[in-house]
Amino acid sequence: MKHTNKILGTMLLSVAVFTSCADMDPLEYAFEKPANMEGMEYLADYEALKDYKSENSSVSPDFKLGIALAATEYNNNGMWTRLANANFDEIVAGNEMKMSSIVNEKGAMDFGTVSAFVTNAENYGMNVYGHTLAWHSQQPVKWLNTILADKEIDVDPEAKVEVEDYAFDYTKSDGFPFWSEINAEIKGTASIGMKNGCLEISNAVAASQNYFLQYHIGDGLPTKTDQEYILKVMIKGSSEGSLSVGVGPWSGRANGSISFGTDWEEKEFKFTAVADGGHIMTQSGSFVGTIQIKSVRIVHLETPVMEIAKPIVSNGDAEGDDVTNFVSVECQGKSQGGCTIATGAGYKGSRGFVIDGSNNPSASQNWDTQFFVYANEPLKEGDKIHFSFRYRADVAAKSECQTHNTPGAYIHWNAGSGLAVNFTNDWQTFDKTIVVNADMVGSGGQMQTFAWNLAASRDANKYYFDDIVMEKLVSANSIPLTDQEKKDTLIWAMDKWISGMMEACDGKVKAWDVVNEAISGGDPDSEGVYALQHDNGDANNFFWQDYLGDLDYVRTAVAKAREYGPEDIKLFINDYNLESDWDDNAKLKSLIAWIKRWEADGVTKIDGIGTQMHLTYYSNEDIQASKEKHITKMFELMAASGKLVRVSELDIAFKDAEGNNLTAEQMSDEQLRKVSAFYKWLIQQYINIIPAAQQYGFCIWTAVDADPSTSWTHQQLYGLWDKNFNRTHAYAGFADGLAGK
Repeated sequence: MKHTNKILGTMLLSVAVFTSCADMDPLEYAFEKPANMEGMEYLADYEALKDYKSENSSVSPDFKLGIALAATEYNNNGMWTRLANANFDEIVAGNEMKMSSIVNEKGAMDFGTVSAFVTNAENYGMNVYGHTLAWHSQQPVKWLNTILADKEIDVDPEAKVEVEDYAFDYTKSDGFPFWSEINAEIKGTASIGMKNGCLEISNAVAASQNYFLQYHIGDGLPTKTDQEYILKVMIKGSSEGSLSVGVGPWSGRANGSISFGTDWEEKEFKFTAVADGGHIMTQSGSFVGTIQIKSVRIVHLETPVMEIAKPIVSNGDAEGDDVTNFVSVECQGKSQGGCTIATGAGYKGSRGFVIDGSNNPSASQNWDTQFFVYANEPLKEGDKIHFSFRYRADVAAKSECQTHNTPGAYIHWNAGSGLAVNFTNDWQTFDKTIVVNADMVGSGGQMQTFAWNLAASRDANKYYFDDIVMEKLVSANSIPLTDQEKKDTLIWAMDKWISGMMEACDGKVKAWDVVNEAISGGDPDSEGVYALQHDNGDANNFFWQDYLGDLDYVRTAVAKAREYGPEDIKLFINDYNLESDWDDNAKLKSLIAWIKRWEADGVTKIDGIGTQMHLTYYSNEDIQASKEKHITKMFELMAASGKLVRVSELDIAFKDAEGNNLTAEQMSDEQLRKVSAFYKWLIQQYINIIPAAQQYGFCIWTAVDADPSTSWTHQQLYGLWDKNFNRTHAYAGFADGLAGK
């Protein structure tokens, strides 16, 4: 008998006569009987698969028998559509209802395929199960990362901010450290030195030349040729006067003057550097009286840009135990190592860093007792560092501050910018932004450590530091979103996505995998509960929970689904390896524990658990026995949870005694019947263990045999039909199990 339905074409010629017309109903065609049907004739006596639900009183009347297909295949209304409609009552789109299939890289959503799929299924009387609303895979990663990108900052180009390049604080200096010269003409009537906590220049008789009394008030400048700067000097005199100044090296200086009065004022001299570096030359031989100077600074003005503060030390408040960034060495005491943290040693009785200088009287060098702050990354010339800390000592003492590479790898004696603090018994605060200069990094071009020499005063002492903040300031025209802003943004994105999907489904999709594959399968907490999955370095994934948090990730997805979905919507958490024998079902136990945590707010409700069950039948009897034992245990645990239970993505592979995955052509009839028996046993376990009220149903993920070249697992999978849509032994096993035979 020849094929009479020309509409279906030659594709159907491969379908055997024992493929019941119920499989493809309605189909008006006939076939010649294939030559090789030995041992398979019995399959022609079976009815459509879904008909067997009613033969078993233990099966819930609400039990759904589902199949996973591409929505486009189903929408074609061809062979796959007829197969699905004849044998199943629920259908799942394999990929087309996942977020990346609908949301493009600009955030635009196209639900056209979904709407057609849902409408088509409704017309055929099929339920649609939604897969999936929240997942880390198959996400519109580019768009999601775009909406979390740094936000642009508006900057007024006319505005200017002051940046400090050099500073010397005479109020913290024990002596005058720079070059000076007094001409013989006034040698007996002039003096330069430290007095009354500042630099003091006295002259009783006017010199015939102003330069007969000259001195540097700063040295080792970081200034650069042709750059504009402002010299700022905190100064006053016994009477009004002026000071000649020149900024630069001996080979060439920018010259000018600074006027002063009898009250402390910070006076300015604006200049353009004519050469790199140098000193600040001052001359005052013509002035009769006393000049006092407290501080000297050189600054420049910049158009403001946003500076992002990047922390480069951690545990600066000493509240933790990590001392990676804080190292000390104590004179004739312990060798260099992590600094001691002590309770009560910090500010207001908190925990603080303690450096014991009790052996300082025996020190031979100022650095025999040291405290190091070691940054997480190297610092280079020009880097801007915000540095703040609290400090005190049992006995008033001075200090010096050096730069090192790693602690102990000395670079330069002077870290500059007033870091060489003077200690008192009272807590003081250092807070300054500094620019790393060439001296600080030395010939190696980088530094990483600030080192305080704490034996500079030889008194027995203890030194205390707390609330240490060290940040690298990075200029930018944008600023990262805060954690809360990122969370709010993703809640908005999830709302947009789920509301759009629910609108497209028009209330017709009443059950969903609300969250897919949340549990990691490892990293258990103190209760033995596995952690959720988080960023694994794969740029193709997007982990919502990294931003929303482990609790709010699921709670938000559930809340949005209930807000926009139908009133009778059922929401499942779907995951794989819940039947795992290697950890005694620990992943399922963890999922059940997480469901309790998610529902602990009294608002979130999760209706069911989906177990994917991508299985393998093992010819090795011991392995197979262990697998079956833990499948049984899985169903028992799920039944005890009180949740609906859905086998969500069932497919089965086969391994022989040597562990080889055999193709369909390599399988013997006996081996194929073992796969059939496994299907039968599996559904019987489900029906016997899961109470009828908790039976949601089964979904066959691979209904038709798939060889390694077409299988999503890249191994042979054995379905209920072969590649030519002929029923297999597995069809009979599944039907018998469903019927309770």
